[in-house]
Amino acid sequence: MVAVDYKLTVDGQIADQSRPGQPLEFICGTGMLLPKFEAAIEGKEPGEKVSFTLEPKDGYGEVIPEAIVELPKTIFMVDGKIAEDILFEGSQIPMADAQGNRMMGLVKEVGEESVKMDFNHPMAGKTLNFEVEVVSVRDVTPEDLQGSCSCGHCGGEGDCNCEGDHHEGCDCGHCH
Repeated sequence: MVAVDYKLTVDGQIADQSRPGQPLEFICGTGMLLPKFEAAIEGKEPGEKVSFTLEPKDGYGEVIPEAIVELPKTIFMVDGKIAEDILFEGSQIPMADAQGNRMMGLVKEVGEESVKMDFNHPMAGKTLNFEVEVVSVRDVTPEDLQGSCSCGHCGGEGDCNCEGDHHEGCDCGHCH
């Protein structure tokens, strides 16, 4: 179990960072984080700092043009009306594909009859610049393995409440 303080800079702006006194904790080697991120801190001891850059291929991949699609505006209807409260440029909307796989879509453009949606990861095509300090390293406990679920399919933080359901695309290790 590794805990790190980190700052992620993308395009000269801070894109994400740990909060003071609340390091990011993860079990190394379980695929929770990008493999190259884990490789960059492997073998580091508490107090050690490292800065590194991940190119898109080692981060969230390149932008996939096929993941930017035009959808009919009618699919955004709720009770017979277009859901104007969520349908605006820059809005992130949870959706599902024809197989029921959940995904987030970013509204790129709202037209008269259609909506252009981007289903690429928000960090696709971006170069990631990390500054990381290792806060602690310890052996994994049985409690760590049962810990909280942050897969996004199970209702967020806290204990997993999947109740035995299998969630397509969920690789959190808590879903069955």
